[in-house]
Amino acid sequence: MSTRTVAVLVGSLRKDSFSRQLAEALAAVAPQNLKFRFVEIGDLPFYNQDDEAAPPAQWVRFRDQVREADALLFVTPEYNRSVPAVLKNAVDVGSRPYGHSVFNGKPGAVISVTPGGLGAFGANHHLRQSLVFLNVPTLQSEAYISNAGALFDEQGQLVNEDTRGFLTKYARDFADWIEVIAGARTPELA
Repeated sequence: MSTRTVAVLVGSLRKDSFSRQLAEALAAVAPQNLKFRFVEIGDLPFYNQDDEAAPPAQWVRFRDQVREADALLFVTPEYNRSVPAVLKNAVDVGSRPYGHSVFNGKPGAVISVTPGGLGAFGANHHLRQSLVFLNVPTLQSEAYISNAGALFDEQGQLVNEDTRGFLTKYARDFADWIEVIAGARTPELA
């Protein structure tokens, strides 16, 4: 398999967020051919089409980092049955201006994380709706991580072996998915 760069977008800004810890745990168990690059989204000014004439430097940086990636991993908590505003803003910034989306055709995966019991189901599906519109072929294996507070130690290390096993399989499936989509991409989508 070729080495593939995965842009990781974490929907939580909290320093010790479960979403970031889970993304780091997945990166640690993923196949060696996947190289994860965390793309920061907390500094992105809110999308405003008026700013496209002279886009903010943060937008340019974000768009370039995502454009350079071969695939996308979204890891998000759930706020009010949807994704946090910071993640939705990142999706908006990357998808504009119309016709120049940095997401177009890139294989993606979505993991939702919550300290509660429902696995942030609403956020996962809401994000998937946007990704369908943005032509991000998304891994069909679904990942809803519940009870996140019990999965990590005080240093943020994954201590739950069942979750480690799940993430290992999910990462392998994602690596395979990236290869399937990479092989199917046409020059128009590249």
